[in-house]
Amino acid sequence: MAERSLHSPDLIAGVAAALFPGLGHIFQGRVKRGLLAMVGVMGLFFYGLMIGGIDAVDSREDRIWFFGAALMGPVAFAADYVHQHHFKAYDADSGALRTGRPGEVRDTGGDRPTWRAATREELDAGMGPPNRPGLGRLNEIAMLSIALAGMLNLIIFLDALLPDQKTAKSSGGAGSRPGSLRASATNGGGAA
Repeated sequence: MAERSLHSPDLIAGVAAALFPGLGHIFQGRVKRGLLAMVGVMGLFFYGLMIGGIDAVDSREDRIWFFGAALMGPVAFAADYVHQHHFKAYDADSGALRTGRPGEVRDTGGDRPTWRAATREELDAGMGPPNRPGLGRLNEIAMLSIALAGMLNLIIFLDALLPDQKTAKSSGGAGSRPGSLRASATNGGGAA
């Protein structure tokens, strides 16, 4: 069985792939594959955000689901940061950071944002929390979509980090190195 070793271009491609979906393939010169990966993974991620809202990425209230989303890398952490710092507020009674409920408004008058009951005038004006969790299964579908995007990104990351040497050599990318292709014909037809 042939031994695999990581070379510097593969490590750089792996880091690039961890930073943004498809970027590692683009670095390797496999631009079409990188763009397709980018569109597919980011499309699935933003589809989840569109149907479930920003609440579908929540490291505090939906920690298990966030483990899958975290595989998206900085994109998921940025969405979670925006959610935690710009959409949530503290419960006035318990002091816990949480998402707003219907009939509440975010009060930013104190040292930290808190939820308070909306007045009749605020409700008539259409005020309320800036976001609410999706209803029923819609929020679950959104979280599943985002977690699946993260898991798909893990596969894409591994493909960029450990490229198939035959594919990398034929595409002429940075991953192709002379002499790195193991010829199966010379060692008895075994798999490389």
